[in-house]
Amino acid sequence: MPDRQLLMFGADWCRDCRRTKSQLDELGIAYDYVDVEADASAAEVAREISGRTNIPVVVYPDGTHHVEPSNADVEAKLRELSLL
Repeated sequence: MPDRQLLMFGADWCRDCRRTKSQLDELGIAYDYVDVEADASAAEVAREISGRTNIPVVVYPDGTHHVEPSNADVEAKLRELSLL
């Protein structure tokens, strides 16, 4: 198991964020959720990671990330990291 935990930047109003959060919850994946609305500096961190303003930004334990990933993208990456 990687030392770093999965990190997700999102916002409650974002439908893709709710979908990705739901998927992670249903799969039983541990992750830290950072609400970019509640923490303005978090929005800047997410933008620095992704180079974009789109959310969600999902940062994986191996340091890679997805921006607005599909459920299939997230699942494939979790399998690649042996988290599923």
